[in-house]
Amino acid sequence: MILLDDNTPTLLVAAGTQNAAPPILQDEFGQTILKQDSITRTMADSLKSMDLTDLKDVVTGRNTIVQDGLHALTELTVSFIPKLLIAILILWVGMKLAKMLRKLIVRTLDKRNAEPSLKTFLGSLVDVLLKAMIIIMAMDVIGIKATSFIALLGAMGLAIGMALQGTLQNFAGGVIILLMKPFKVGDYIESGNYKGYVREIRIFNTTIQPFNGRSIIVPNSELSNKSIINHTKEPIIRLDAVASVAYGTDLDKAKSVLKEVVDNDPLILHEPKAPTIAVKELGNSSVDIALWLWVKVEDYWTVWLRLNENIYKAFYANNISIPFPQLDVHLDPASPRAPMPTSTEMAHVPDIESMPQRTEN
Repeated sequence: MILLDDNTPTLLVAAGTQNAAPPILQDEFGQTILKQDSITRTMADSLKSMDLTDLKDVVTGRNTIVQDGLHALTELTVSFIPKLLIAILILWVGMKLAKMLRKLIVRTLDKRNAEPSLKTFLGSLVDVLLKAMIIIMAMDVIGIKATSFIALLGAMGLAIGMALQGTLQNFAGGVIILLMKPFKVGDYIESGNYKGYVREIRIFNTTIQPFNGRSIIVPNSELSNKSIINHTKEPIIRLDAVASVAYGTDLDKAKSVLKEVVDNDPLILHEPKAPTIAVKELGNSSVDIALWLWVKVEDYWTVWLRLNENIYKAFYANNISIPFPQLDVHLDPASPRAPMPTSTEMAHVPDIESMPQRTEN
């Protein structure tokens, strides 16, 4: 460019305007450009002020924070992996033992002829409890403390136990009955005021049916805590009967007649124990002869019902007196007699013919 005297001021102004900073745009596009330019300058300033030795230490692993982190990670890995392997081993062996123990319990219940519902329930209960114990042991080996978890379960179990105290007692009684088998379905038992045949044994109660056909539902806690008379536990039981004769009767003859009655009944057993006929008691108005007869359980009531009839017929046919209560009244002739009523008053009964008759229209 050639500078002349005439245009020197004009050219200087134009040159100054060309080297000046561009004007700031006020629109949205201009603001975006300005922001990006600010970020670029900030990054450039940061890179200029950055110490490259720190970056080198981070890359090479000589930084203290990195070294501490790697050291902690190494220790955690070295100490955790063996614990994890031991926990896995405990879980595997424990699950196998739990399965074997459950099968053993079910096999034992099968030998005792336990109820199917009891076998299923106890097997599941033992399986759940053992698995829970195994999991807690594995958690403790890893380092997870299960103390608070166990305390929570204990508190929940205590609250549930207090709320269901009676039900749990009945459940425990049902388990004892089904395991120990003091009686079974079909037995004739007697416990307190309850007497009858056992029709059903459940986890919480037992159904007893007396001779009147009604059903008595008894809680198992009562049957497991009280004395029980099982009349049909043994296959052969003794039937006790008493035949009374009047004083002055020939006892040998009476016993001979009773022996004939016993021998003629095919349901009365003579083996392994023979019948016993003997005088039991000298009563107020009779001589009581006891009969101890052995019969099968299923024949007990049949023999009992017809035995009394056969004894009466045999005594009657052989002129053996059967005593009955008598009262002899003796009047003293010297005692004054009670005055006899002179007249008897009877209530007036109206004549049916004098009563008003109903007329039909």
